[in-house]
Amino acid sequence: MRNQLKMKLLLVLMALFVFVACRKDPAVTPEQTETAFPPNPGSIVKGLYLLNEGNMNMNKASLDYVDLRTGIYRRNIYGQANPEVVKGLGDVGNDIGVYGSKLYVVVNISNKLEILDVKTSKKIKQIDITNCRYITFHNGKVYVSAYLGKVGDPKAPNGNISEIDTTTLQITRKVDVGRQPEEMAIVGEKLYIANSGGYSPPNYERTVSVIDLNSFTEIKRIDVAINLDRLKADRYGDLYVTSRGDYYNIPSKLFVIDTKTDQVKKTFDIAASNIWIDDDTAYIYATEWSYIRQKNTITYSTINVKDETLMSKKFITDGTDAQIKIPYGIIVDPYTKDVYVTDAKDYVTPGTLYCFDSSGKKKWSIVTGDIPAHFAFVY
Repeated sequence: MRNQLKMKLLLVLMALFVFVACRKDPAVTPEQTETAFPPNPGSIVKGLYLLNEGNMNMNKASLDYVDLRTGIYRRNIYGQANPEVVKGLGDVGNDIGVYGSKLYVVVNISNKLEILDVKTSKKIKQIDITNCRYITFHNGKVYVSAYLGKVGDPKAPNGNISEIDTTTLQITRKVDVGRQPEEMAIVGEKLYIANSGGYSPPNYERTVSVIDLNSFTEIKRIDVAINLDRLKADRYGDLYVTSRGDYYNIPSKLFVIDTKTDQVKKTFDIAASNIWIDDDTAYIYATEWSYIRQKNTITYSTINVKDETLMSKKFITDGTDAQIKIPYGIIVDPYTKDVYVTDAKDYVTPGTLYCFDSSGKKKWSIVTGDIPAHFAFVY
């Protein structure tokens, strides 16, 4: 009996050894394709990249692509294009942009900027940037904001902006800004950055840093409001900056900065989580969380940026907004005026991408990756 037990144990150990020895790296998540809408070969915009953030610490960031001419939606294209990258795209995709022939993907918790070929999504290079957040472009340069420090650390240092040359793909200059810098915009030769200070509530930051691009130095800070986040420029030299408030008694608001004077010129008493400006219209949604009420208040707004007036016009008019649980991303086609809005749902399951026509009626929708959030058109 004892010999039989020894033999069984030996067989189990041998099987375990074979399993470990033969085990391969995690399998590549296969690309999935699906027809989202009828072909439109005359579309001026060729396609639309969608970056899914994925859940923090779960390594689930993913990249999707909508072919606006064929109507084909492609999921998980990064893994298929880069099977040698064992861990895939990484942990929390936070921003994306197309500039020239390259696609730039900011992966926040993985502390990296991924540079891909815009046509094939094949990886060209990775640049390591600690706790990187957002990206913008100007005159052959890439600018990346970064929190620095560990995630959530109230003692994290001031953040910075890295300048990257698009030809050499090397960091050429850095400049310090405020604590936990978020989105950026460029007007003329000045770079504006929304500082949040989000790691140290209630001691939030409340300024927009102004960087002179020629000297790459911070020349001033504009006092705006606490916990700043999104920042978009219109075509009249104004910036629209969102404040998330303190989630208790200080509400979210939207502010307008005149870049000629670098002063706040107007305040809109509306909640704003994200904003996209197309021509003279700013499209805004808000998912305003309250710790007091323990729930989100969701609203949609539009502003005429030429007249700086709140409009009665809605960009979802058919009632579909009632189906969107957590609006999480927005972009507008500059030619068709189609509005794309994502729904993050419960943050742990696949989301949904909606397309609305210029009258606010739903054209189509499709399932995405987890927490669909950031867009980039391909022309």
